[in-house]
Amino acid sequence: MTTPTASEMLAKYLAAEAAVLQGRDIQFEGRRVSRSDLPDIIKGRKEWEQRVIAERRRASGAPTFGGLGFSVARLDQ
Repeated sequence: MTTPTASEMLAKYLAAEAAVLQGRDIQFEGRRVSRSDLPDIIKGRKEWEQRVIAERRRASGAPTFGGLGFSVARLDQ
């Protein structure tokens, strides 16, 4: 079994959130979840969204300093 990517995990959390918002009880991450679990699902989705953003930044080669993106101002123009 391979480890899922951040994008794959985000897709799972989005699907779980949509299903719970539609009022369905579903099996997610090995346990049964319902509307009462929605805050945890939303928290997890937000975490995976940040990981996807970080992966995309690394893949694009955008400059970082301590993991934070930055840009450099040109003052000679």
